[in-house]
Amino acid sequence: MWVRGSAGSGLRGFGGVRCVALKGGPVRLTGISLLASALLLAGAAPAAALDRPAEPSAIVRTDLGPVRGQVQQDHRLFQGIPYAQPPTGDLRWRPPQPARSWTGTYDATFPRSQCAQIAPPYGGETTYGEDCLYLNVTTPSRTRGRHALPVMVWVHGGSNLTGSGSAYNAAKLAVDGDVVVVTVNYRLGPLGWLAHPGLENGADRRYQAGNYGLLDQQAALRWVQRNARAFGGDPRNVTLFGESAGAADSCANLVSPSASGLFHKVIPQSFSCATPVRTEDSAEGDAVTVAQAVGCDKGSPVENAACLRAVPVKTLLETFDAKGMSAGPVAGGDRVLPLQPVQAIEKGRFNRVPVMHGNTLDEMRLFVSLIYPQPITAAQYEGIVRATYGDKADAVLAQYPARDYPDPRIALATIQTDAGGALSACLHQDAFQMLKRAGVPVYAYQFADRTAPPLIDVPGFDEGAEHATELTFLFPGLLGELDPRQQRLSDAMVGYWTSFAWHGKPKARHTPHWPRFRSSGDVLSLGLGADGIHRTDTTKPSKCSFWNSL
Repeated sequence: MWVRGSAGSGLRGFGGVRCVALKGGPVRLTGISLLASALLLAGAAPAAALDRPAEPSAIVRTDLGPVRGQVQQDHRLFQGIPYAQPPTGDLRWRPPQPARSWTGTYDATFPRSQCAQIAPPYGGETTYGEDCLYLNVTTPSRTRGRHALPVMVWVHGGSNLTGSGSAYNAAKLAVDGDVVVVTVNYRLGPLGWLAHPGLENGADRRYQAGNYGLLDQQAALRWVQRNARAFGGDPRNVTLFGESAGAADSCANLVSPSASGLFHKVIPQSFSCATPVRTEDSAEGDAVTVAQAVGCDKGSPVENAACLRAVPVKTLLETFDAKGMSAGPVAGGDRVLPLQPVQAIEKGRFNRVPVMHGNTLDEMRLFVSLIYPQPITAAQYEGIVRATYGDKADAVLAQYPARDYPDPRIALATIQTDAGGALSACLHQDAFQMLKRAGVPVYAYQFADRTAPPLIDVPGFDEGAEHATELTFLFPGLLGELDPRQQRLSDAMVGYWTSFAWHGKPKARHTPHWPRFRSSGDVLSLGLGADGIHRTDTTKPSKCSFWNSL
């Protein structure tokens, strides 16, 4: 997803967006460092799926050996469990290899390293470690019955460049929803998504280069298949869910033949499954540019690959960043992602599972506020629109006149939220319709609490329900604290999300009915108050008919 307007070089941080340096300030960070570096300790829970002991144990036996976690009053937490070998040395840019067993009891009471990344401008930590393929498991301490629990596997956002699974406190989902939650690290940036053709040699010819992060996620899902029962989970009832880049990856896994059977429901949050992913040609061209910049373009394909594997991580990250490269799945000619998601779904060649899919009401206010933390004038707004839309600008300005908005930046963000990009309401409607035509159950939503804690608090700017604001309602404390009305919305959302994991239908006690998507008006708006949760037609306020006419 690319920010439209005069942001030429773009913004980096979520959903494939690239960042420019902030113009002006100050900007107050409201907890976003949690997305990349803060390690929230939440607990986890039950023992084996059958014949659970009366008291929860801190030790669980996995297929590779026993692990010791933390037992809290209502949940248990197991952190930093390896699901694959460290992708270092000769294993850099290769599919993840099975983790090795251990002797004794593995200490799973603290998280391990996040994957190598440069901290984004909104906060976080720069790290260079490649040994990062770990996951975390949270379960309720006691279950309400003797049945195995649904498993929810979380893929974090961050443009496939930043973030970590351990930043997300899954205790509320696990305890209130009676589910097992697994949060996953996967390779990021050039280490997870570099598509150099020299990496396709020997046995690696079976794989399109550039999908290593996606393969990591699938390796974690296979770990879940082998170990879910040990934590009280049901390997036959796994829900894959993710936000922003994590949603993009979830959409890719939805259509990936190599992910077949690894999950049974999917929840992409704030990234439309109708969005094209990188093509083989463009991804490989970008990778060649990186290789040239680090001096690995002077030999045979095998020699260039060996050269790249010897480049220090710091150099790779800084070069990738300086060249403005994007990271994410590559549609190529192998079994990982042979087709673009849209093509695969239209052809019926995807994993046919129920889908819960949606975005936030004001997605692009985040990115506009990062590019323009200082106010812009109505004349500047008009110039941005004209530079973006050319001979269509008059029509766009007639639909979005600056006088109709309290701040020209809000007008600009509204245009970008409505139309075109991967986060947009209209492209999400395209995805809902496409999936409905494919015959799978679809449940559509739009998060609409404009008072939610923002990702970044820009003075003098109304962030509204910007990108990522729904996350705090699922993972408490991520971006800030919730007031009592927001807590009630959080309870409803956790109920919807986890009931979907249980039964494939979002249906929770004391909450309005969530209809299956059959027409554009079957989107559930998630807002505050007695009437805050209701059906809505997002095509109308987002002017999708107008945008389609262009």
